[in-house]
Amino acid sequence: MNNRFDIIVVGGGHAGCEAAMAAANMGSSVLLLTPDLSGLAKMSCNPAVGGIAKGQIVREVDALGGYSGLVTDAATLQFRMLNRSKGPAMWSPRAQCDKQKFSATWLNILLSNCKLRIYADFAENFLFENQKIAGVRTITGAEFYSQAVILTAGTFLNGKMFVGQHSFEGGRIGEKAAYGISDQLAAFGIPTARMKTGTPPRIDVRSLDLDKLLRQKGDESPERFSFLDVPSAVQSGGVQMDCFLLHTNETVHEILKSGFDKSPLFTGMIHGKGPRYCPSIEDKLRTFADKDSHQLFLEPEGVNSPEYYLQGFSSSLPLEVQLEAMRGHEAH
Repeated sequence: MNNRFDIIVVGGGHAGCEAAMAAANMGSSVLLLTPDLSGLAKMSCNPAVGGIAKGQIVREVDALGGYSGLVTDAATLQFRMLNRSKGPAMWSPRAQCDKQKFSATWLNILLSNCKLRIYADFAENFLFENQKIAGVRTITGAEFYSQAVILTAGTFLNGKMFVGQHSFEGGRIGEKAAYGISDQLAAFGIPTARMKTGTPPRIDVRSLDLDKLLRQKGDESPERFSFLDVPSAVQSGGVQMDCFLLHTNETVHEILKSGFDKSPLFTGMIHGKGPRYCPSIEDKLRTFADKDSHQLFLEPEGVNSPEYYLQGFSSSLPLEVQLEAMRGHEAH
């Protein structure tokens, strides 16, 4: 097996897939190192692409020759152009996606490039020669050499997850974290920091009475992300799936607040800084204590899946509190 490449990309998330294709398309021999080929560019959190500000970035990536727009179009379940009430400069494309199709589409694109190879394994250490990067060693002992290494490992480096007072190691639920690289970077004097991200519980849509929710349909004439003349899944005959709008209430808020003394956000267990525009529900209740409700969105994760994503309900509260809060909302 060839173990020498021009460039090694560590991590097969959105950034890693784009980096690998960009390097390969420019003529470099590329190795993409990722533990799971079925989880390439996995939509770990909200299975959607775009939105205010973010949608413009995806189109810029497309204009520069990237693939995120094309992959999004291929996996689109619903397309909406946000901010239509404002001027064109404020319009923001957003697509709800089938997350399994999204990953499968990326895999097909990567496999189609003859300059690119994919190896399924975890990176454990960088290899150096004369204080210069020379490659990567995996946890199974495989060694690959290159002129440059691009690190896009995301949440997996020393990853830890929290549910109330329970914590466990992992990059995503059910997937182990990656160790070795963070310590090595620190030993070389490269500073590292940790950010916090939260996800809400997923819901079996069959357990809900959707007639009680406000249905949110896609645009009647859906557009797409890519500038290339390739129709999206919903432009070529695919039926758009609906999202649903709902709100929390004071009953739900009281249930959530009952778990604040066990929230790792407030007890000091979590030290990372959270994203500014995607706060956890407990953050919202504390920061906006005067509000008696918060808007939530119920969003599909796939054509063949009953799993729906409850956007706006991200939480690190104890499991029993999250369950009671959802049931409390169902009753109101």
